[in-house]
Amino acid sequence: MKKLIGKLHLYLGLVSGILVFVISITGCILAFEQEIKCITQPYMFVEGPTNGKVLPPSVLAAIARKAVPGKQARGILYDTPDRNAKVGFYNLDPEYYYVAYINQYTGKVVKVWNEDGDFFHFILHGHYYLWLPEKIGQVVVASATLIFLTMMISGLVLWWPKNKSAAKQRFSIKWSAAWRRKNYDLHNVFGFYVMSIGIILAITGLIWGFQWFSQGLYTITGGKGSDVYYNPPSDTTTLAGTDKTMQVVDKAWFTLQKEYPKYSSLNISLPTEKAESIYSYVNFREGTYYDVDYNYFDQYTGQKIKAEGPYSGKFKEANFAQTLRRMNYDIHTGAILGLPGKILMFFASLICASLPVTGFLIWWGRRKKAPKKARTSLRTMKPDLVSR
Repeated sequence: MKKLIGKLHLYLGLVSGILVFVISITGCILAFEQEIKCITQPYMFVEGPTNGKVLPPSVLAAIARKAVPGKQARGILYDTPDRNAKVGFYNLDPEYYYVAYINQYTGKVVKVWNEDGDFFHFILHGHYYLWLPEKIGQVVVASATLIFLTMMISGLVLWWPKNKSAAKQRFSIKWSAAWRRKNYDLHNVFGFYVMSIGIILAITGLIWGFQWFSQGLYTITGGKGSDVYYNPPSDTTTLAGTDKTMQVVDKAWFTLQKEYPKYSSLNISLPTEKAESIYSYVNFREGTYYDVDYNYFDQYTGQKIKAEGPYSGKFKEANFAQTLRRMNYDIHTGAILGLPGKILMFFASLICASLPVTGFLIWWGRRKKAPKKARTSLRTMKPDLVSR
């Protein structure tokens, strides 16, 4: 059985190795994305004194539409008081993604960001889709992640020592040995230590990769119904124009301001479809996405709409399955533990990237190894040959 598992581990590794390497390396680069952006992108922050009065969504949306003409504004993010508001413009067909950074106090447009020129967005596409078309790339990345999860488990079976004397070698690297032995130890020892985190990375990644996996895990952990994001519809019997809708968006925003006088950030959507409701989340912990309250409003009446699923209601009222699903992104990136968690995930991803390399070198070294019959030991050689 162990020999069979070894063959499975080998062939799966050869098939998915380069994909796992790319996914892991891009994950390393993305680990400190926000921290690097805070240093390299000064337009994220408000400059100069402020009067403390924040402009409503209708005003910021009107300013942003002039800065990004011909595109649909989809939502506004009011970040921490020292940061500029962000108005997002995105669409699938034709595909585009722009963000207008606007001073939330003065209405000044500071920067119009485009995904085409952003380094981290390029890396993100590699991490999610391997720079392939989304429908193809997502399946390829998810399949490679599933294989990696299988290899983590099969690797543990192969690593497991036969006896106590062999156990010591499984936990340490013999640095004085030849490079092949060191490479073998690096693969086995590092693989063992990173296994638990690697499994977490794989499972949280598969949540986005395969819907059957996502729904299955949600149901197993106690979730009821679908885990897919659901935007409850507005009452279309009372239609209104764009101006009226923006008034209702402002009304919803003022309602949220009263309900949540203190928050880290507040996002509110700008409906573009007749039946679409106004979606909002209020975030209470900067740098994460799980500790949020979700609210939905009818775009015509401004009345709150009840929604179902993990992305609805208050965080403190969420059950275990909903809480786990909300935490998925922050667990995957390590942000759930703050900066130490990100550092941990960075090194874990780096080690995961090294495993296909060390594993390939083990396989390649064995291929190049001379057959036993072709070797001649000193004991079987003639004395005169030994003396020479």
